[in-house]
Amino acid sequence: MSADNETPPLQPRRRPANEVPGRPCSIATTLSMVGERWTLLVVRELSLGNHRFSQIADGTGASRDILTARLRAMESGGLVYRQRYQDHPPRSEYHLTAAGKDLYPFLAAMREWGDRWLVDEPPVSFAHTCGHQVTIVPRCAHCRVDVDLAENGAVTATSHTPEWTRHNPD
Repeated sequence: MSADNETPPLQPRRRPANEVPGRPCSIATTLSMVGERWTLLVVRELSLGNHRFSQIADGTGASRDILTARLRAMESGGLVYRQRYQDHPPRSEYHLTAAGKDLYPFLAAMREWGDRWLVDEPPVSFAHTCGHQVTIVPRCAHCRVDVDLAENGAVTATSHTPEWTRHNPD
Protein backbone atom coordinates (compact mmCIF):
# COMPACT_ATOMS: atom_id res chain seq x y z
CA MET A 1 0.00 0.00 0.00
CA SER A 2 1.42 3.39 -0.86
CA ALA A 3 1.28 6.45 1.34
CA ASP A 4 -1.26 7.97 -1.05
CA ASN A 5 -3.74 5.12 -0.69
CA GLU A 6 -6.40 5.15 1.97
CA THR A 7 -5.83 3.06 5.05
CA PRO A 8 -7.74 -0.24 4.90
CA PRO A 9 -10.19 -0.98 7.69
CA LEU A 10 -8.53 -2.46 10.75
CA GLN A 11 -9.20 -6.16 11.10
CA PRO A 12 -8.78 -7.67 14.57
CA ARG A 13 -7.39 -11.21 14.39
CA ARG A 14 -10.39 -12.71 16.16
CA ARG A 15 -13.32 -11.77 18.37
CA PRO A 16 -12.03 -11.43 21.92
CA ALA A 17 -13.15 -14.32 24.11
CA ASN A 18 -13.70 -12.05 27.09
CA GLU A 19 -16.03 -9.61 25.33
CA VAL A 20 -19.39 -9.49 27.07
CA PRO A 21 -22.42 -9.48 24.72
CA GLY A 22 -24.11 -6.09 24.75
CA ARG A 23 -21.05 -4.51 26.31
CA PRO A 24 -18.31 -4.08 23.72
CA CYS A 25 -14.83 -3.81 25.18
CA SER A 26 -12.37 -1.81 23.13
CA ILE A 27 -9.52 -3.01 25.33
CA ALA A 28 -10.20 -6.68 24.50
CA THR A 29 -10.66 -5.90 20.81
CA THR A 30 -7.44 -3.86 20.71
CA LEU A 31 -5.48 -6.60 22.47
CA SER A 32 -6.73 -9.12 19.92
CA MET A 33 -5.01 -7.01 17.28
CA VAL A 34 -1.88 -5.63 18.96
CA GLY A 35 -1.42 -7.78 22.06
CA GLU A 36 1.19 -10.03 20.49
CA ARG A 37 4.69 -9.05 21.70
CA TRP A 38 6.33 -8.36 18.35
CA THR A 39 3.59 -6.05 17.12
CA LEU A 40 4.24 -3.35 19.69
CA LEU A 41 8.00 -3.70 19.38
CA VAL A 42 7.68 -3.14 15.61
CA VAL A 43 5.52 -0.06 16.26
CA ARG A 44 8.20 1.17 18.68
CA GLU A 45 10.94 0.75 16.08
CA LEU A 46 8.92 2.46 13.35
CA SER A 47 8.12 5.31 15.76
CA LEU A 48 11.86 5.73 16.34
CA GLY A 49 12.49 6.04 12.59
CA ASN A 50 13.75 2.51 11.90
CA HIS A 51 11.91 1.66 8.68
CA ARG A 52 14.03 -1.00 6.99
CA PHE A 53 13.61 -4.70 7.73
CA SER A 54 17.17 -5.09 9.06
CA GLN A 55 16.75 -2.09 11.38
CA ILE A 56 13.47 -3.45 12.73
CA ALA A 57 15.00 -6.91 13.20
CA ASP A 58 18.01 -5.47 15.04
CA GLY A 59 15.84 -3.25 17.23
CA THR A 60 13.33 -5.93 18.20
CA GLY A 61 15.52 -9.03 18.29
CA ALA A 62 12.85 -10.90 16.32
CA SER A 63 13.93 -13.71 14.03
CA ARG A 64 13.57 -13.12 10.30
CA ASP A 65 10.64 -15.56 9.98
CA ILE A 66 8.74 -14.11 12.92
CA LEU A 67 9.32 -10.53 11.79
CA THR A 68 8.23 -11.30 8.22
CA ALA A 69 5.00 -12.90 9.46
CA ARG A 70 4.34 -10.07 11.93
CA LEU A 71 4.89 -7.33 9.32
CA ARG A 72 2.55 -9.11 6.89
CA ALA A 73 -0.14 -9.38 9.58
CA MET A 74 0.33 -5.73 10.53
CA GLU A 75 0.08 -4.71 6.89
CA SER A 76 -3.11 -6.71 6.32
CA GLY A 77 -4.46 -5.35 9.62
CA GLY A 78 -3.95 -1.75 8.53
CA LEU A 79 -1.20 -0.79 10.99
CA VAL A 80 1.70 -0.49 8.52
CA TYR A 81 2.26 -0.07 4.81
CA ARG A 82 5.24 -0.89 2.61
CA GLN A 83 6.95 1.71 0.45
CA ARG A 84 9.48 0.66 -2.14
CA TYR A 85 12.79 2.51 -1.96
CA GLN A 86 14.80 0.39 -4.43
CA ASP A 87 13.77 -1.49 -7.57
CA HIS A 88 16.78 -3.75 -8.28
CA PRO A 89 16.76 -5.79 -6.16
CA PRO A 90 13.31 -4.85 -4.88
CA ARG A 91 13.47 -3.43 -1.36
CA SER A 92 10.79 -1.80 0.75
CA GLU A 93 10.56 0.21 3.93
CA TYR A 94 7.75 -0.07 6.44
CA HIS A 95 5.80 2.91 7.72
CA LEU A 96 3.00 3.35 10.22
CA THR A 97 -0.48 4.14 8.93
CA ALA A 98 -2.61 6.67 10.81
CA ALA A 99 -3.94 3.78 12.92
CA GLY A 100 -0.40 2.63 13.67
CA LYS A 101 0.69 6.14 14.65
CA ASP A 102 -2.27 6.37 17.01
CA LEU A 103 -0.68 3.54 19.04
CA TYR A 104 2.15 5.85 20.16
CA PRO A 105 0.38 7.13 23.31
CA PHE A 106 -0.32 3.50 24.22
CA LEU A 107 3.40 2.67 23.89
CA ALA A 108 4.37 5.77 25.85
CA ALA A 109 1.97 4.81 28.66
CA MET A 110 3.43 1.28 28.72
CA ARG A 111 6.94 2.76 28.83
CA GLU A 112 6.01 5.03 31.74
CA TRP A 113 4.45 2.14 33.64
CA GLY A 114 7.47 -0.08 33.02
CA ASP A 115 9.85 2.71 34.04
CA ARG A 116 7.98 3.11 37.30
CA TRP A 117 7.38 -0.52 38.23
CA LEU A 118 9.85 -2.78 36.41
CA VAL A 119 13.27 -1.27 35.69
CA ASP A 120 16.22 -1.37 38.09
CA GLU A 121 18.35 1.17 36.27
CA PRO A 122 17.71 4.65 34.88
CA PRO A 123 15.28 4.30 31.96
CA VAL A 124 15.51 5.87 28.53
CA SER A 125 13.70 9.18 28.54
CA PHE A 126 12.08 11.02 25.67
CA ALA A 127 12.35 14.79 25.51
CA HIS A 128 10.34 17.36 23.58
CA THR A 129 12.27 19.90 21.51
CA CYS A 130 11.89 22.31 24.48
CA GLY A 131 14.06 19.91 26.50
CA HIS A 132 11.43 18.66 28.95
CA GLN A 133 10.37 15.03 29.34
CA VAL A 134 7.36 13.81 27.37
CA THR A 135 4.68 12.15 29.52
CA ILE A 136 1.24 10.68 29.05
CA VAL A 137 -1.45 12.24 31.22
CA PRO A 138 -5.16 11.31 31.21
CA ARG A 139 -7.05 14.49 30.37
CA CYS A 140 -10.71 15.42 30.00
CA ALA A 141 -11.43 15.93 26.30
CA HIS A 142 -13.87 18.76 27.07
CA CYS A 143 -12.38 20.89 29.84
CA ARG A 144 -8.73 19.81 29.29
CA VAL A 145 -8.21 19.15 33.02
CA ASP A 146 -5.74 16.41 34.00
CA VAL A 147 -7.59 13.47 35.57
CA ASP A 148 -6.33 11.51 38.57
CA LEU A 149 -7.56 7.98 37.85
CA ALA A 150 -6.90 6.97 41.46
CA GLU A 151 -9.41 9.58 42.68
CA ASN A 152 -12.64 7.81 43.56
CA GLY A 153 -15.40 8.84 41.15
CA ALA A 154 -13.11 10.81 38.81
CA VAL A 155 -14.04 8.60 35.85
CA THR A 156 -17.21 6.71 35.00
CA ALA A 157 -17.78 4.18 32.24
CA THR A 158 -20.82 4.31 29.99
CA SER A 159 -21.92 1.69 27.52
CA HIS A 160 -22.40 4.25 24.77
CA THR A 161 -20.86 7.61 23.98
CA PRO A 162 -23.33 9.65 21.88
CA GLU A 163 -20.69 11.66 19.99
CA TRP A 164 -18.61 8.59 19.09
CA THR A 165 -18.04 7.72 15.44
CA ARG A 166 -15.70 5.09 14.10
CA HIS A 167 -12.68 6.67 12.44
CA ASN A 168 -12.18 3.85 9.98
CA PRO A 169 -15.59 2.40 9.03
CA ASP A 170 -15.78 -0.92 7.17
